Amino acid sequence: MSLSVGTIVKGKVTGITNFGAFVETEDGSRGMIHISEISRSYVEDIRSVLRVGQAVNVKVISINEQGKIALSLKQLESGDDRKPAAKKAPKAQPRQRKKYEPAPAVTSPGDFEWQASSAGGSFEDMMSKFKRTSEDKMSDLKRGESRGYSRRGNGSGRK
Repeated sequence: MSLSVGTIVKGKVTGITNFGAFVETEDGSRGMIHISEISRSYVEDIRSVLRVGQAVNVKVISINEQGKIALSLKQLESGDDRKPAAKKAPKAQPRQRKKYEPAPAVTSPGDFEWQASSAGGSFEDMMSKFKRTSEDKMSDLKRGESRGYSRRGNGSGRK
């Protein structure tokens, strides 16, 4: 009997390693079942699933140029005993704005308006206003820390 990819053959486990099990088929050919082809579920130790001398039905999944035969037990398992695949949650659709709905105002901490005012203003004017606001807030924070206030709100400045 000549082996070909896709055929199912009977065999006997002749050896077990950490990475797979070696099987001798009825016609005398030798192949290997890689640990990933033992079962659909996770296999930590092959010896917990197979033992030397055990008769198995295996599927031929590949034969390379050197004649090495790759076998599978996993591909013979029925799909009914598998856990159902977890359903993916539907992706949230981005909210579509209506054409007439204005874009929300973009603000930074301290409600600084980044958009140009109705009076019009250049980028440099907006940047200088932002810098003044930022410097005022930093000086307020430094003044509060020197009085013993902390940002964590414990009032003492100590842990």
